[in-house]
Amino acid sequence: MSGHAFEQHDHHSCIADGVTAAVAYCAEHKLQFTKTRKRVLEILLERHRAMGAYEILDRLREEGLGSQPPVAYRALDFLVTNGFAHRIERLNAFIACTHLESGHAPAFLICRSCDRVVEAETDLGAGELARAAAATGFVIERTVREAEGLCPDCSPGEVA
Repeated sequence: MSGHAFEQHDHHSCIADGVTAAVAYCAEHKLQFTKTRKRVLEILLERHRAMGAYEILDRLREEGLGSQPPVAYRALDFLVTNGFAHRIERLNAFIACTHLESGHAPAFLICRSCDRVVEAETDLGAGELARAAAATGFVIERTVREAEGLCPDCSPGEVA
Protein backbone atom coordinates (compact mmCIF):
# COMPACT_ATOMS: atom_id res chain seq x y z
CA MET A 1 0.00 0.00 0.00
CA SER A 2 1.70 3.17 -1.13
CA GLY A 3 -0.17 6.03 0.45
CA HIS A 4 -3.60 4.64 -0.47
CA ALA A 5 -5.10 6.15 2.68
CA PHE A 6 -3.87 9.57 1.62
CA GLU A 7 -5.62 9.21 -1.75
CA GLN A 8 -9.34 9.71 -2.39
CA HIS A 9 -11.01 6.31 -2.70
CA ASP A 10 -14.12 4.29 -1.88
CA HIS A 11 -13.94 3.28 1.78
CA HIS A 12 -16.73 0.75 1.23
CA SER A 13 -14.26 -1.57 -0.49
CA CYS A 14 -11.80 -1.15 2.42
CA ILE A 15 -14.56 -2.14 4.86
CA ALA A 16 -15.81 -5.06 2.76
CA ASP A 17 -12.31 -6.44 2.12
CA GLY A 18 -11.24 -6.09 5.76
CA VAL A 19 -14.37 -7.72 7.17
CA THR A 20 -14.24 -10.53 4.59
CA ALA A 21 -10.62 -11.27 5.50
CA ALA A 22 -11.42 -11.22 9.23
CA VAL A 23 -14.43 -13.53 8.82
CA ALA A 24 -12.34 -16.00 6.82
CA TYR A 25 -9.45 -15.89 9.32
CA CYS A 26 -11.77 -16.40 12.28
CA ALA A 27 -13.54 -19.33 10.58
CA GLU A 28 -10.21 -20.95 9.72
CA HIS A 29 -8.86 -20.49 13.26
CA LYS A 30 -12.17 -21.25 15.03
CA LEU A 31 -12.39 -17.79 16.62
CA GLN A 32 -15.63 -16.03 17.49
CA PHE A 33 -16.11 -12.95 15.35
CA THR A 34 -18.94 -11.40 17.34
CA LYS A 35 -21.24 -8.64 16.19
CA THR A 36 -19.39 -6.14 18.39
CA ARG A 37 -15.95 -7.22 17.16
CA LYS A 38 -17.15 -6.93 13.57
CA ARG A 39 -18.64 -3.49 14.19
CA VAL A 40 -15.45 -2.20 15.84
CA LEU A 41 -13.44 -3.41 12.85
CA GLU A 42 -15.91 -1.69 10.49
CA ILE A 43 -15.61 1.54 12.48
CA LEU A 44 -11.81 1.40 12.24
CA LEU A 45 -12.01 0.69 8.50
CA GLU A 46 -14.42 3.57 7.76
CA ARG A 47 -11.65 6.15 7.73
CA HIS A 48 -7.90 5.83 7.63
CA ARG A 49 -7.23 7.50 10.94
CA ALA A 50 -6.48 6.28 14.39
CA MET A 51 -9.34 6.24 16.86
CA GLY A 52 -9.27 6.13 20.64
CA ALA A 53 -11.17 3.50 22.58
CA TYR A 54 -13.62 6.04 23.98
CA GLU A 55 -14.37 7.42 20.52
CA ILE A 56 -15.16 3.87 19.41
CA LEU A 57 -17.21 3.30 22.56
CA ASP A 58 -19.28 6.41 21.76
CA ARG A 59 -20.13 4.94 18.36
CA LEU A 60 -21.04 1.58 19.91
CA ARG A 61 -23.23 3.32 22.48
CA GLU A 62 -25.06 5.28 19.76
CA GLU A 63 -25.74 2.01 17.93
CA GLY A 64 -26.89 0.15 21.07
CA LEU A 65 -23.94 -2.26 21.13
CA GLY A 66 -22.63 -1.40 24.58
CA SER A 67 -21.95 1.53 26.84
CA GLN A 68 -19.22 0.32 29.19
CA PRO A 69 -15.49 0.69 28.40
CA PRO A 70 -14.77 -3.06 28.66
CA VAL A 71 -16.96 -3.61 25.58
CA ALA A 72 -14.68 -1.52 23.37
CA TYR A 73 -11.45 -2.66 25.04
CA ARG A 74 -12.31 -6.37 24.70
CA ALA A 75 -13.14 -5.97 21.01
CA LEU A 76 -9.97 -3.94 20.39
CA ASP A 77 -7.85 -6.49 22.29
CA PHE A 78 -9.26 -9.28 20.10
CA LEU A 79 -8.63 -7.30 16.91
CA VAL A 80 -5.05 -6.38 17.88
CA THR A 81 -4.20 -9.87 19.17
CA ASN A 82 -5.36 -11.45 15.92
CA GLY A 83 -3.72 -8.90 13.63
CA PHE A 84 -6.86 -7.11 12.41
CA ALA A 85 -5.86 -3.83 14.05
CA HIS A 86 -2.79 -2.08 15.43
CA ARG A 87 -2.30 0.18 18.42
CA ILE A 88 -0.70 3.50 17.51
CA GLU A 89 1.48 4.17 20.54
CA ARG A 90 2.04 7.87 19.80
CA LEU A 91 -1.70 8.57 19.75
CA ASN A 92 -2.87 5.96 22.26
CA ALA A 93 -5.32 4.91 19.57
CA PHE A 94 -6.10 2.11 17.15
CA ILE A 95 -6.20 1.62 13.39
CA ALA A 96 -7.34 -1.26 11.21
CA CYS A 97 -4.57 -3.36 9.69
CA THR A 98 -4.32 -2.93 5.93
CA HIS A 99 -1.95 -5.86 5.34
CA LEU A 100 -3.92 -8.82 6.67
CA GLU A 101 -2.57 -11.17 4.05
CA SER A 102 0.97 -11.28 5.43
CA GLY A 103 3.00 -11.19 8.59
CA HIS A 104 4.76 -7.86 8.62
CA ALA A 105 6.56 -5.19 10.59
CA PRO A 106 4.44 -2.11 9.93
CA ALA A 107 5.50 1.50 10.09
CA PHE A 108 2.82 4.16 10.55
CA LEU A 109 2.85 7.53 8.83
CA ILE A 110 0.70 9.85 10.95
CA CYS A 111 -0.55 13.20 9.67
CA ARG A 112 -0.37 15.63 12.59
CA SER A 113 -2.98 17.87 10.98
CA CYS A 114 -5.84 15.58 9.87
CA ASP A 115 -4.96 12.45 11.91
CA ARG A 116 -5.02 10.14 8.88
CA VAL A 117 -2.64 7.22 9.20
CA VAL A 118 -1.02 5.09 6.51
CA GLU A 119 0.33 1.67 7.37
CA ALA A 120 3.49 1.15 5.34
CA GLU A 121 5.30 -2.15 4.93
CA THR A 122 8.87 -2.33 6.17
CA ASP A 123 11.58 -4.95 6.01
CA LEU A 124 12.67 -5.42 9.60
CA GLY A 125 15.42 -7.84 8.60
CA ALA A 126 17.19 -5.29 6.40
CA GLY A 127 17.53 -2.44 8.88
CA GLU A 128 19.92 -1.20 11.51
CA LEU A 129 17.72 -2.53 14.32
CA ALA A 130 17.88 -6.06 12.88
CA ARG A 131 21.67 -5.87 12.60
CA ALA A 132 21.97 -4.69 16.21
CA ALA A 133 19.68 -7.46 17.41
CA ALA A 134 21.57 -10.12 15.44
CA ALA A 135 24.91 -8.91 16.81
CA THR A 136 23.70 -9.36 20.38
CA GLY A 137 21.69 -12.54 19.84
CA PHE A 138 18.44 -10.71 20.57
CA VAL A 139 15.27 -11.97 18.86
CA ILE A 140 12.87 -9.18 17.90
CA GLU A 141 9.24 -10.17 18.35
CA ARG A 142 7.55 -6.81 17.84
CA THR A 143 8.54 -3.33 16.76
CA VAL A 144 6.71 -0.03 16.76
CA ARG A 145 7.64 2.44 14.04
CA GLU A 146 5.73 5.67 13.83
CA ALA A 147 6.50 8.83 11.91
CA GLU A 148 4.59 12.06 12.36
CA GLY A 149 4.35 14.69 9.65
CA LEU A 150 1.97 16.08 7.06
CA CYS A 151 0.02 14.12 4.46
CA PRO A 152 -0.18 15.36 0.85
CA ASP A 153 -3.49 17.20 1.53
CA CYS A 154 -2.14 19.02 4.59
CA SER A 155 1.40 19.71 3.38
CA PRO A 156 2.06 23.25 2.18
CA GLY A 157 4.34 22.02 -0.59
CA GLU A 158 5.77 18.95 -2.22
CA VAL A 159 7.87 16.58 -0.18
CA ALA A 160 11.34 15.97 -1.58
